[in-house]
Amino acid sequence: MKKQYVIIAFLVIAINTINAQFTLDGQFRPRTEYRHGFGTLIADEADAGFAISTRARLNAAYALDAYQFYLSIQDVMVWGENRQILPDDQNDSFAVFEAWASINLGKGWSTKLGRQIISYDDQRIFGGLDWAQQGRNHDAALLKYKKDKFLLDVGLAFSQDFDNPTGFQSVGTAYNTAGFFTYKTMQYLYAKQQWTGFSASFLALNNGFQNFDGQGVADGISSLQTLGTHLAFKEGKFNASANLFLQTGERQNSVKVGGAYLLGLELGYKASDKIMLGLGTEIISGNKTDTTDKTEAFFPLYGTNHKFNGFMDYFYVGNHANSVGLTDIHASAKFNLGNKSSLLVKALNFSGQQDLPSGEKSLGTEIDVVFSKGFNGYGLAIGYSQLFAADGMYELKGISEDLAASSQNWAWVQLTIKPQFLNTSKE
Repeated sequence: MKKQYVIIAFLVIAINTINAQFTLDGQFRPRTEYRHGFGTLIADEADAGFAISTRARLNAAYALDAYQFYLSIQDVMVWGENRQILPDDQNDSFAVFEAWASINLGKGWSTKLGRQIISYDDQRIFGGLDWAQQGRNHDAALLKYKKDKFLLDVGLAFSQDFDNPTGFQSVGTAYNTAGFFTYKTMQYLYAKQQWTGFSASFLALNNGFQNFDGQGVADGISSLQTLGTHLAFKEGKFNASANLFLQTGERQNSVKVGGAYLLGLELGYKASDKIMLGLGTEIISGNKTDTTDKTEAFFPLYGTNHKFNGFMDYFYVGNHANSVGLTDIHASAKFNLGNKSSLLVKALNFSGQQDLPSGEKSLGTEIDVVFSKGFNGYGLAIGYSQLFAADGMYELKGISEDLAASSQNWAWVQLTIKPQFLNTSKE
């Protein structure tokens, strides 16, 4: 019944558009992937993965001077996962991706309440994770202020699952949803100031994670603090950006965190109207292999991690937490091929920020190539990635070089269609 109620809600919004701006649009995004070493090294005897997944979204936005309302529903489908003539969605992936209201409080102040994307700057700590078919959202309340080129956001979240099988009335605030740095509480302050050719932002983030005792019973909260800044500069053909973030406090189940940091620097140069060159590095602190009572490993939490450290997702995409960290040195060239098409070529060299148990640091090199082309109302992207693993990568991923496949690669093709069904502002 949940699907029917959501569809009815869309129809009600569409009917009640008098004196308001209303848009109704969607997204259809099938992606075909060939995985032969995506995310981790594949064994020589293992078969490659091949599948097609589709994201389908329907979005409605309703705006008055006093408030805005936004609703986005989605389903993520893998072709063939439902048996024939099955009357329901077997993977239960149909969901409300966003549902929020923004209320105008006057004099630059507003509040945004509900399920929403939280994304800032280059999406290193907070991002929408649009590459993942399911995306990333937060159930949160934001108090927002914006004046001229200054903005300030204060965000709060309190997560609960009301998991009480004994009756309707939930007792206490124990939170049983865990994994992937899912938080019980969140508080943050984000401020950004822009000048001509330069911007600076500051983020102070506190996450409270539910602890569990040896029997799996909720037992207190661990709090992790993330503090840092993002700087961006642009002058003529040259641009640069930098990240500096620190973490301290505790991870889930009272794992002490100290001395954890992320440093990043990106340089860009527009060599011509058709060529954009890039050079950068990122250093993410890791944990010493002989340390057990605390960790110095930084984790970038809720960012769009697929965007960083190689498209094959070997680091910080549901993996590499509390590990040896990472030193990533990379160079790229993006070619404008004309007629809404481009080609990106990127090379990345990886090593651990800390030594592996063997003393090895070198992890390998990855080459990413992406061709993109826009058409009339839709776009096509084709990607290929190749990993050249070093000795440290085999040790890190727990497979010997003799047992691993000689070639580790990944290829994909993605079609994106974004139909706009209704827009009253254009009438």
